[in-house]
Amino acid sequence: MQNFLKPNSFTGVFIASSVIMLWGFCILFLMQFKINYTSPLVYIFVLIQMHLYTGLFITAHDAMHGTILFGNKKVNFIFGQICTALYAAFPLYKLKNKHFKHHQFVHTKQDPDYYEGNFFKWYISFIGQYLSWWQIIFMAILFNILKVYIPQQNLLLFWVLPSLLSTLQLFYFGTYIPHKGEHNNVYQSKSQTKNHFFAFFSCYFFGYHFEHHHSPATPWWQLWKVKETEIYTNIMAVKTPIK
Repeated sequence: MQNFLKPNSFTGVFIASSVIMLWGFCILFLMQFKINYTSPLVYIFVLIQMHLYTGLFITAHDAMHGTILFGNKKVNFIFGQICTALYAAFPLYKLKNKHFKHHQFVHTKQDPDYYEGNFFKWYISFIGQYLSWWQIIFMAILFNILKVYIPQQNLLLFWVLPSLLSTLQLFYFGTYIPHKGEHNNVYQSKSQTKNHFFAFFSCYFFGYHFEHHHSPATPWWQLWKVKETEIYTNIMAVKTPIK
């Protein structure tokens, strides 16, 4: 499988840093934003923050696959853990173990991302695989500390709501749509029709899901190049173990 990123490239570090800094800038700005529910800006900011939350998780996903800086486990771990901590106090090692099981046992009972049920049952199962009670308790404590210094409506509207909406975005475009039903390939996944604009804004190119399974060492911002080859929509892929 062709690799579209040179091993010594720091582009991944720059992009990962940019996502984190954009999220940080927006969250700081929005915690002080004067809310007017009649203004469309409020709802636009919610969507922007949702997309940036999704970016944090996708960046952490790249870290799991070692694609932020190839060959440097420490850099990938640091970026991954920062992103998962900011997202919802997730431990990176737990997410990584679960995600690699998804690649190894895709579309089976051993796949933590797969569930034979309707959208809502599957979504609950998906969240239950990754969220723990201690995280919920920690986030609740943190919320109550922050509301002493930050207006509660800002916390709810720009901190809590976007992160919850992000889980739906990640699940719908990155798990449910690609993996529901049966598929005629070894990754049991389908790929969104080529549309790079929609693919980015829907879920950072993870609608190109067959391409990700076929080329897990390709970072999110290069998946469109895999899609451009168009070969992967016409072949039966040979599955190789994830290392």
